[in-house]
Amino acid sequence: MKIPIKIFLFLFLLLLSSKITTYADIYKYIDAAGVIHYTNIPTSPGYKLYLKEYPKYQPGLYFNDKYDHLIIKASKKHGVPFQLLKAVIKAESDFNTKAVSKAGAMGLMQIMPKNLKSFKINNPYNPSENIMGGTRYLKSLLQQFSWKLPLALAAYNAGPNRVIQYNDIPPFKETEEYVKRVIRYYNILRK
Repeated sequence: MKIPIKIFLFLFLLLLSSKITTYADIYKYIDAAGVIHYTNIPTSPGYKLYLKEYPKYQPGLYFNDKYDHLIIKASKKHGVPFQLLKAVIKAESDFNTKAVSKAGAMGLMQIMPKNLKSFKINNPYNPSENIMGGTRYLKSLLQQFSWKLPLALAAYNAGPNRVIQYNDIPPFKETEEYVKRVIRYYNILRK
């Protein structure tokens, strides 16, 4: 069977155009006053690549929608983006309600036992309580760090005192990778 050249060219161009993707990398800059700036559009050569954005589809990357109704409820109640909450849950527990970290953090948003009472959580394995409490905490960190997402995420992972101590993302490999992973998931979910 011969395919006419026009159809072949059309199919080839269609295939080629489907591979063209734009990305929004994140850049970081520390000015003379020590203020940290993040942007996707660097305005000076002082900005350095902080996070490389990857395409939406990645084999093996799966976002469970089982708890979306609870995430939506927490998002609306506390004013934290749904996609951000879902990205944190993906990074923290991969949607496993029974997850327990080596440090003892529990549930979907990996809440430490010492924080259960202050986050109003009676049962950390209850998805609704865990998501609502974790969202309350994340919102407080976003407010504390002036809605600078990388700093709030670093505080969620390493604790706010560590972020204050370093006036930046603490230089711990786990925390640096955590911040990048959550932002990558967040960017994927926002598309």
